[in-house]
Amino acid sequence: MTATIQVGATQRTSKDLIRTAVSGWLGTAMEYMDFQLYSLAAAIIFPKIFFPNFDPVVGLLVAFMTYGVGFLARPVGAWFFGRMGDRVGRKKVLVITIMMMGVSTMLIGFLPGYAQIGLAAPIILVFLRLAQGFGAGAELSGASVMLAEYAPPKKRGLIASFVCLGTNSGTLLASGLWVLLTLLPEEDLMSWGWRLPFIASIGITLYALWMRRNLKESPVFEATRKQEIADAAAAAAFAAEPGTAVGQSTPAATAPAATAPAATAPAVKAKRKGKAFFLAMALRIGESGNSAMIQTFLIGYIVTGLSMDKSVGTFALLIGSFLGFATVPLAGWLSDKLGRRSMYRALSGFQMIFAIPALLMMQSRDPFLVSLALIIGLSVSVLGMFSVQSAYVNELFGSRNRYTQLAMAKEIGGVLSGGLAPIIAAGLLALFTNSWWPVAGMMVLYSAIAFVATFFAPETKGRDLTLVEDAV
Repeated sequence: MTATIQVGATQRTSKDLIRTAVSGWLGTAMEYMDFQLYSLAAAIIFPKIFFPNFDPVVGLLVAFMTYGVGFLARPVGAWFFGRMGDRVGRKKVLVITIMMMGVSTMLIGFLPGYAQIGLAAPIILVFLRLAQGFGAGAELSGASVMLAEYAPPKKRGLIASFVCLGTNSGTLLASGLWVLLTLLPEEDLMSWGWRLPFIASIGITLYALWMRRNLKESPVFEATRKQEIADAAAAAAFAAEPGTAVGQSTPAATAPAATAPAATAPAVKAKRKGKAFFLAMALRIGESGNSAMIQTFLIGYIVTGLSMDKSVGTFALLIGSFLGFATVPLAGWLSDKLGRRSMYRALSGFQMIFAIPALLMMQSRDPFLVSLALIIGLSVSVLGMFSVQSAYVNELFGSRNRYTQLAMAKEIGGVLSGGLAPIIAAGLLALFTNSWWPVAGMMVLYSAIAFVATFFAPETKGRDLTLVEDAV
């Protein structure tokens, strides 16, 4: 028997929910496979392919700078597509963003290197990264909003976490591909092997595009839009009443009670752009900063700074991503039981404490300890925070500007942490001659920002997502 999801007067079946979950999973898998493929290539391949004339450490820094360029485009894409999603619907935006990301990723796989076309190679690479980032700026947020707005309130933490399974799938797939690619002879890997996963990603894009074209719109968006139309009609009817000229304001003392919502609209609008935005951004920084450090910088650090085999880091990410299929839904389920705030506080606090032991484990150069540090950081801390965040930040915002504000908070937070983290860490590594403590300090700082934010954020478990005002 097919269950029915009711949001206001809008209904969706459990089949609609499943289709939405699969669509969001594929889209976010595509996004994170794109970025994980690129981050691993930036750490291992691109310094030699696109920046061969630099010192190895400087080449790594420049390659990470092209990685960061994609993050700079994400806030612009978040603003542009977020506004579109709040005005015309979530579905249309998700169709456009998956196309942009997929085509850009595929073209990177066909891009000639510096040896073939000179300076044009890194320039085109940067352009494709900008296009990738512009589409990705609204992809994860859109999928998160869509799934959270479909989910029953009592199971929202668990169901919204499925978006994270998409990101985890992308990381797992990219890491698995790189483990296989590193088995190739060096010459084959550098000439054609690294290109294969970028080109093959178009297959996921086409399937996700087909899925999204058959989605139904978010029930919360439709309910909100119907309410806006009803409010506009009521306001127009009131303005047309005898004795009130169209467009003329009526003194508050003589306005009937039915017009109270319209009178309070400006206050609601102002409230929507306040505290919730900065809290969501702080929560994002704790997760994104540590994610970039673990999945991007430390992979390059293992090879360049610790002189270890490049397969150690990629294999650790493979295992951590695999374990995430258990930790992600567990964290989401626990947030439904224990609350979003307490779970996020526990996870960010754990990573804040674990950062220094993790870097000390890596200094041992023992493959087991190095791998264990990466696996715990990824599967427990990063993916756990990401899981809880999927429901938490959606519940912080009101319905009318949720997509825009959530996307902007995520992407600005991502630029300030994830986008800059590998660049800053590589610079510190060069400045302090391979010292580990500045790297550990960065991870502690990112975790502390999210940890402190939980003392200012409200508990939002089970909040009605059709409410116009923010939770704070």
